[in-house]
Amino acid sequence: MLPPLLAPSLLAGDHGALRSSLAIVEQAGLAWIHLDIMDGHFVPNLSFGPQTLTALRPDSRLFFDTHLMLSEPHRYIEPFAKAGAENITIHIEPDYPHLATLHHIKSLGLQAGIALNPDTPADSIRHLLGEVDLVLAMTVFPGFGGQSFITSVLEKIQILARWRAELGLSFRIEVDGGINIETGLACRRAGADTLVAGTSFFKAADKAQFLRDILA
Repeated sequence: MLPPLLAPSLLAGDHGALRSSLAIVEQAGLAWIHLDIMDGHFVPNLSFGPQTLTALRPDSRLFFDTHLMLSEPHRYIEPFAKAGAENITIHIEPDYPHLATLHHIKSLGLQAGIALNPDTPADSIRHLLGEVDLVLAMTVFPGFGGQSFITSVLEKIQILARWRAELGLSFRIEVDGGINIETGLACRRAGADTLVAGTSFFKAADKAQFLRDILA
């Protein structure tokens, strides 16, 4: 299994002081920040655009793990790449050229990921596993932070981990939604190695202890 990573979600930070939220993540000794990009169509919420990444990029050394929850993500690859994204994850559910979009991301020198919602079967992305650096298994339905973890996704994580081993691949298995110490450890036992934690990270009074517990 790959070394575990925690990628706090900026969506759960202080939207009036996003640079301060990035600083909190860096001061905790973490390397990744998760950026939830929502269009109000594929998911029922709006969040950040490329301009936000452009504004934050000069002030941060964090790896920008960028999750496009968009109906037409293929139209926005270059703007987010130019803005400073280092990984771009796209969803399997909308109808657009998935494989060509992954190739486009990689052609720009970025890592590429594929995401699937809690009710989307793992089989829907098996044909793409050799093309990606990361698979994101959503553990809530995307759109809003603070939702409860959907335990049935643990079986999907186990399937992805088994396929990764059988195919000799090295993509990361990321989980996002309702991740706290208890659910994070359950996901890691199932095979996940990359945890997106928003509310639980930013609200933790002792972030050092939180990290020791969730990455134990």
